[in-house]
Amino acid sequence: MKAFTYLEDKSLVIQEHPAPKAHDDSMLVKIVSAAICGTDLRTYRFGSERIVAPRIMGHEASSIVQEVGKNVRGFKPGDRVMTVPAIGCGHCKWCRSGVTNMCEELRTIGFDFHGTFTEFMEIPSEALSQGYVLKIDERVSTDEAVIVEPAACCLNGQEFLKIKPGDKVFIFGAGFIGCVHAELALIRGAGRVVIADISASRLKIAQELLPSVTVVDTSKIDVIDYVSKLTKREGVDVVITAAPSGATHESALAITAKRARISLFGGIPGDGKGFLNSNTIHYKELSVFGSHASTVAQNKQIMSWVADGTLNLKKYISAKFPLEKIHEGFESLKNEAMLKVLIIP
Repeated sequence: MKAFTYLEDKSLVIQEHPAPKAHDDSMLVKIVSAAICGTDLRTYRFGSERIVAPRIMGHEASSIVQEVGKNVRGFKPGDRVMTVPAIGCGHCKWCRSGVTNMCEELRTIGFDFHGTFTEFMEIPSEALSQGYVLKIDERVSTDEAVIVEPAACCLNGQEFLKIKPGDKVFIFGAGFIGCVHAELALIRGAGRVVIADISASRLKIAQELLPSVTVVDTSKIDVIDYVSKLTKREGVDVVITAAPSGATHESALAITAKRARISLFGGIPGDGKGFLNSNTIHYKELSVFGSHASTVAQNKQIMSWVADGTLNLKKYISAKFPLEKIHEGFESLKNEAMLKVLIIP
């Protein structure tokens, strides 16, 4: 079978792999649709120290069960499923408390296990025994189900923020993640949501998809002055940095109101040092949160919201590419022409 593979020299190629099989405690699925994540794009551009090469990449996908191991219960051939990709050990204090994304031994599909940019994938026994494999609600399309997991990562980031009715929310980043953050903030009742970016093309798409959100081009305005005027010098209640830029961390502290909440959602290149002013955090009594991956419960919540129409994810799908043209898919995202790209093996 063909698979998009990350090699030891950091190159990415489509190559042949032996087709996997289901073992007694695992399951074989056919990948119907997979999505390129922002993390995948960073790996495509810069390589990754996290990936154990050679490795089939990808971790967001919808699939159909083909084969079920004899010890696996609750699934049968033909079931539509998605897998929460960040898999904990199952026995540490974080896993026992349900905060599986904080597991010290976290292993991720596409990084530690072979991933989704291929025709068939073996779902590891660890994912099945701990409940990381979810059946796709019959009201949710296969394409929508692919991007439930990244939306669940946004939900994880917002659980710390306690967004409430009337809050002013400012989001750095007009990509898929920034737009989903905006939608979740609106679901919580935010009074004003602003999305900022330096990409005019992304801002245009975000405005078309989210007409109730204000978009601003930070390459053309002074963001501190803009927020000061917008809020009558008070500052915003919540800031989410959904962009891989340390400069947004500095700006976040500058535009917040006292006792505001900040989510440093987007990872940044390098060691991440030197962007936060401790005195600003101290005197403003700011709450600053990190965010990583998602839990099974958060994925179930997003699935439920998509199923009942609370959240529309399908509108963010910009294009679909066959596996043979996956490089074109990556380039389209790199050029900021699209929000979410699906790969169809």
